[in-house]
Amino acid sequence: MLDKRELDAIKNNVGRVIVGNEEIVELLLTALLAKGHVLIDDVPGMGKTKLANTLAKSIGADFKRIQFTPDLQPADVTGIYYYNQKEEEFLFRPGPVLTNILLADEINRAVPRTQSSLLEAMEERQVSVEGEIYPIEEPFMILATQNPVELEGTFPLPEAQLDRFLFKVSLGYPTEGEEVNILKRFKAKDPLQELHPVVDAQEIVDSRAVLEKVRIDDELLNYITRLSEASRESEFLRLGLSPRASLLLMRASLAYAYVKGRDFVLPDDIKYLFPYVAEHRLILTHEHEARGMDKLEVMEDIMSAVEVPVEEGLRE
Repeated sequence: MLDKRELDAIKNNVGRVIVGNEEIVELLLTALLAKGHVLIDDVPGMGKTKLANTLAKSIGADFKRIQFTPDLQPADVTGIYYYNQKEEEFLFRPGPVLTNILLADEINRAVPRTQSSLLEAMEERQVSVEGEIYPIEEPFMILATQNPVELEGTFPLPEAQLDRFLFKVSLGYPTEGEEVNILKRFKAKDPLQELHPVVDAQEIVDSRAVLEKVRIDDELLNYITRLSEASRESEFLRLGLSPRASLLLMRASLAYAYVKGRDFVLPDDIKYLFPYVAEHRLILTHEHEARGMDKLEVMEDIMSAVEVPVEEGLRE
C-alpha cells in the first residue's frame, strides 16, 4: 500500500526522465489507481512513449507497445493459437495486451475491427480467444495515443470506445527552459536506461482498496450528477455524459484525493478533473460544430451553470 511519500517518489522518479508535465504524471497515477485508461491526444515527438515506459519502469510493471496500422489484426493484439509440431497440440501465444501498461500508439490508424479488440480488455480486464478467457494481471492500464492534426488514413474512435477512457490529456509543447533541460538531460545518454523501480506494481493494486476509505460527501455526489445532467441538457451538445462517465469521475476524484495525500474529496478535485473526463465524451450539435465552437467553452458553460457545494461544510 502506497503512502504520500511513495507516491511522490514515483512522480520524482518519472521526473528524472520526463521534463515538466507534472500534472500529467499525477493524472496517470490517478488513472492507474482508479483502474482507468488514458487517451493522449498529441502530435508526434512529445515524449508519449517515453512517458509510458518511464511510468511502467518506476512501478516495476511490465510494459508493451503496439504500433497500430491499417493492416494490424485483432489477433495481433489479443494473441493466437498456433500448432506446435513438437508437442503436437495447439498452444496459445499471448498478445501484447496481456501486460500491465500497454501503449496503443496511434490507435486511430487501425481499422475499427482491430480497435474494438481492446474493448473487452478495457472494460472486463480480460481477453477471449477461441472461446477461452485469459484474465489480464493487475495493475492494467492502456495509454492510447492519436495525432489530432494528421487525419488522413485514420479511423475515428467510436463513442463506445472513447467512453472507456477515463481521461483525455495532451502533453503540449515544453517551455523554452524545459526544452533546454531536455537537451541537457539527453545529451550524453538516455536516463531511462538507468531508471529503477521505486515501488512494486502490487502496491498499486493494494492501494486501490484504500480508496474505499476516502470520503466523498453526498453533496459532492450530487454535484457530479448535476454536472452530468447539465451536459445532457446543454443546447450545444447532441451527446452528454453517460452514467459511466459520472461513475468514472467519482472514482477519479477519490484516486486524485489519495494522490494528493488526503482522505477526503474536495469540490476543487471534481472541478479540476471534469474537463479531462468530459471532453472526449461530449459531442457538439452539427450546427455548433460547423460554427467551430470549442468544447472547452461548453465545459466552462456547464461548470458555471452548476452550483459548487460549499467546501467548509463538507469536512465537518
